[in-house]
Amino acid sequence: MQGPVYTHSRLSVFSTSSQSSVDLAGTRPSSSLGSRPTSTVGRPISVGTGTTLASSGSNVVSKRTNTIYDRNLNKTRLAEVSLSAWSFMFSEVVQYTQKRVAGIGDLERRLNTLGYRVGSRILESTVWRTESTTKAPKRETRFLPALMWIHTVLWRQLFGKSADAIEKSVENDDEYMVIDNDPPITRNISIPKEMSQLSCSAFTAGIVEAVLDGLCFPARVTAHSVPTEQHPLRTTILIKLDRSVLEREEALKQGS
Repeated sequence: MQGPVYTHSRLSVFSTSSQSSVDLAGTRPSSSLGSRPTSTVGRPISVGTGTTLASSGSNVVSKRTNTIYDRNLNKTRLAEVSLSAWSFMFSEVVQYTQKRVAGIGDLERRLNTLGYRVGSRILESTVWRTESTTKAPKRETRFLPALMWIHTVLWRQLFGKSADAIEKSVENDDEYMVIDNDPPITRNISIPKEMSQLSCSAFTAGIVEAVLDGLCFPARVTAHSVPTEQHPLRTTILIKLDRSVLEREEALKQGS
């Protein structure tokens, strides 16, 4: 017997808006009760994912067009998105979200949730590409190598460059920081003085949190703006690890 299926609270589930039915027979019910259906022969019927069904008499001809799902993932792994296009899209996301929240904290939580959904997909595609192009793919089981992978490989894939630094908290053993002096995601965002505590890099924090969860290093990740004279957009991604990760790290250290 199959057990229950659990879905992370931040991941989207099936949407009723995407569950549409299509009448492949080319008929539609008549407005009068009890009468026979009226044929719509000859009218093309779109069924999504690039497939169009054109009915002709009793035959249905399927004509498939190329979609984004048909592209080879390895051929698009080095493709870059225009920074201006990305800035415009992310600006619209922030403005859309801002109109539907009650405060700064709520806005950052929603951006974090959006980033989490993106991060889970990025991790999946990155792992697939690594396994398909490497003869001996490796999965990190220790936290520090996994954090270095995020600092270099993931950051380069997301932003075209590595993060600037990794630091460990001197006060708490379960806190680590990834520092980006000039995050491209917020380069073209102007924050008013009354919202100076807002960090739109909460979107990036959500991506990092999803990647850590996928690598089995559960943590709570938040973003904080720490501007300096030299780097006014300097941002710190704060990672607070779950206690189970520290216990596992200690056990692996003793075992080795």
